[in-house]
Amino acid sequence: MIRKVSVAMASLALSIATLVAPVNAKEKVAAAPASIADASGALHVPEGYRTSYDYLGSWSVAAPKGKDGAAQIHSVYASPKAVDGYKKNGKFSDGDVLVKEVYETGTAPMTTGIVSHSEKLMGWFVMIKDEKNSHPGNKLWGDGWGWSWFDAGDTKKTTSTDYHTDCQGCHVPAKDTDWIYVQGYPVLRK
Repeated sequence: MIRKVSVAMASLALSIATLVAPVNAKEKVAAAPASIADASGALHVPEGYRTSYDYLGSWSVAAPKGKDGAAQIHSVYASPKAVDGYKKNGKFSDGDVLVKEVYETGTAPMTTGIVSHSEKLMGWFVMIKDEKNSHPGNKLWGDGWGWSWFDAGDTKKTTSTDYHTDCQGCHVPAKDTDWIYVQGYPVLRK
């Protein structure tokens, strides 16, 4: 009788393990970040970045002189493990991805004063760390990064043609911190 119960229990355990293993394997595969670059180096905005990436912080771009509030708000996300790697090594690692959402703002008086808030998505700026110079013939890759701007509504097709003229100019003040304004992201501080 004991032997029959032991065989039945072992059979039940094997059946449960068989049912559970594929589910866990699928979860792990789905959780692994997909590449945001194709073989030619064309980038796209990663799907689900708002839930799977870490929020780094937001910037406001001041409104032109004579106007109140902010003209734009930029919210930035980093791929999984990028923050931990940055804290450990003081730099982003190959394959780390940054996604910046760029919003037009609404500005209005509130009880706390003149306040700006994100209103309309203008697009995304995507960067992927690339110290290996993976795409030397691609004009959107260089200086250790892949760079691309995407207009709102199209996460697959960049409007950038050359990172030197379309992207890097805004990052010149951050050249000494690998082209990234790291001082604006409290989460990167140790």
